[in-house]
Order: sequence, then C-alpha cells, then structure tokens
Amino acid sequence: MEEVIGPRLYCCCNCRNHVALHDDVISKAFQGKSGRAFLFGHALNVSVGAKEDRELMTGLHTVADVYCSDCHQVLGWKYERAYEESQKYKEGKFVLEKAKIVMENY
Repeated sequence: MEEVIGPRLYCCCNCRNHVALHDDVISKAFQGKSGRAFLFGHALNVSVGAKEDRELMTGLHTVADVYCSDCHQVLGWKYERAYEESQKYKEGKFVLEKAKIVMENY
C-alpha cells in the first residue's frame, strides 16, 4: 500500500491551521520582529489587518499585519506598497515569521 503524501505546508504554530505552501517561498532571508522570517508569494487561511506605514530595515513600506484566520495570532505582515523602486518586488507578498509557523508533511 502506497503512502499518500500531500503538499509541503507551513502551519500556524498555535493551532496548526495551514497558512502557506512550501512552493510559494520566495526567500528565507528576511527578518521579522521575532527573528528570521520567510517571504511568500501567497498565503492561505489568513486575514489581513489595516494598512499602515512602517519604517523597516529596507526603508518605508505600507504594510498590513497578517493573522491566522482560526486563532487570530499575528503571523507576520503583507507588503501593500514599497516606496523605493528597488523594493517594489515585495508588493502584494507576505512575510511570515519562522517563530510563528511550523512545517508539515516533511
């Protein structure tokens, strides 16, 4: 009997809600509030908070906090706007903090 293995996922560390696919990782070299973070092209089962301007390590950005849709824990943020041309690639993408997510199906 074959073992069925699904896609590699990242889950909320609090409630195990699926929040991102491994295939959507763009970079693992980001910095979050609590340490290392990953940049994703897409996120699943999350809600996005109010937009606000924040001065981050790479300059001023308009961002919105991203919450787990089940337990409402803050997982990271979504880049809504980058003011510097070199940072425009981040717009519409999600940063999820490594301390707030766990891997599943590895």
